[in-house]
Amino acid sequence: MTDVGERLQQIRKLNGWSQRELARRANVTNSAISQMEQGRVSPSVASLKKVLDGVPISLEDFFGLDLESSTNAFFRACDMPDVGDGVYVSKLVGADKTKRALSLMWQFYPAGSDSGEELIKSPEEYTGVVFDGELEITVGAETKTLAPGDGFYVAVGRGFRIRNSGSVGCIAAIAKTENRNK
Repeated sequence: MTDVGERLQQIRKLNGWSQRELARRANVTNSAISQMEQGRVSPSVASLKKVLDGVPISLEDFFGLDLESSTNAFFRACDMPDVGDGVYVSKLVGADKTKRALSLMWQFYPAGSDSGEELIKSPEEYTGVVFDGELEITVGAETKTLAPGDGFYVAVGRGFRIRNSGSVGCIAAIAKTENRNK
C-alpha cells in the first residue's frame, strides 16, 4: 500500500485516535487530516512531517512500517507456530510480523534436551525467564541452573548453551532481537 492517506488513517487508528485527536496533536485543522486521509489533498513533505510529528513517527518509519501485519495485536496459543528445532517446542508470538525487531517465544524444554555441545554464537541478543522447572544456561565459561523466576541475558556474539538436565520439562519465555543484516 503506497497511498499516503490510507497509511495515515491506518496509523491514526492503530493509535486509537480520532481525526480530531490527531489534528490536535499535530496542531493542524481537523479538515486537513480528513482531506489527507480521503486523498483529496496530497500533502507536501513539510505538511506530512508536521502531521507525523504529532504521532510521533518519522517519514522513514511512516513509509516503511508494515501496516498489513501490524493490525493483529493478539495471538492465541493455537495461532503461534512452532519454530523449534524438534528437540524443544518454541511458539513464536507474532509470526506474521515480518519486519519485527524483537521475537518472543514461549518455549518448552523436555527433560534431557540440549542445544548442543557447541556454544551458540549469534548476531542477536537473547534474554529469558524460567516459569516452570529448571534450565541450565551456559554463557561463555559460566554455567548457572535457573529456577522459576530466574532470568538470563546474552549479548550479541557471546556463546551460549541451553540445557534441561533435570527430570521434568521446563517452560521459559525467550526473547531475541532480530538481526536486520540477514
